[in-house]
Amino acid sequence: MALLHSLASSLESHRGRDRLIRTLGYCCQLVGGVLVEQCPSRSELGRRLLVVSAQLSHCRTVLRLFDDPAMFVYTKQYGLGSEKEDIFVRWLSVLSNMADQLYYPCEHVAWAADAKVLQVDSAGWWTLSTALWILSLLLGAVRSLWTALKLRQKLRKPTGTFTSELPRSKRRAMEAKMWSEVLTLLSNLADLANAVHWLPPGVLWAGRFPPWLVGLLGTISSLLSMYQAARASSIAEADSS
Repeated sequence: MALLHSLASSLESHRGRDRLIRTLGYCCQLVGGVLVEQCPSRSELGRRLLVVSAQLSHCRTVLRLFDDPAMFVYTKQYGLGSEKEDIFVRWLSVLSNMADQLYYPCEHVAWAADAKVLQVDSAGWWTLSTALWILSLLLGAVRSLWTALKLRQKLRKPTGTFTSELPRSKRRAMEAKMWSEVLTLLSNLADLANAVHWLPPGVLWAGRFPPWLVGLLGTISSLLSMYQAARASSIAEADSS
């Protein structure tokens, strides 16, 4: 119940709404793709769900037109990171922030070109924005893997058994952080598979995924993100009470 309450509270924020729209969009694509390919008698319903999925994706693209200032503030506040932070993680985060910051204007130009606001070819801008997203996902995946391995190393004795020398509360916090990084890694890998699919044909597996597989990977990533957000909110509320 506490987790559901945290989830409801998170939906009041912009990021919470975006997670919900994203999850619904991918779920519609998953179910719609399955119905179109596996259930001919319900293919019309499947096509309608795919249309809903496309519209929800477009909705998120439009809403991201207003995300640049927030991303700029975050990037500026993070700067080069804290000196207490692992230097490898710091530079991965800096590069990831740069990729994210550049992603938004590229996507905006692509959207404006599709909407005939700008007289430019949108294909190249979509490719550039997707490439920046892929770069950000790769950096995020490496950062999560590195952090998880470092935490696992700290939690183990030289003999390979989990240590009991750490205080119980600190050990639990480290274990929770480690598993959070593992979930982030899985989420990034699922998104990475989809991102490559959206590159121009001829690049790895670009264009080869059926709609249901794109929906499945996106749904997995979205549910993991929503779970982590709800859990973080629940922990924050518990700490403040």
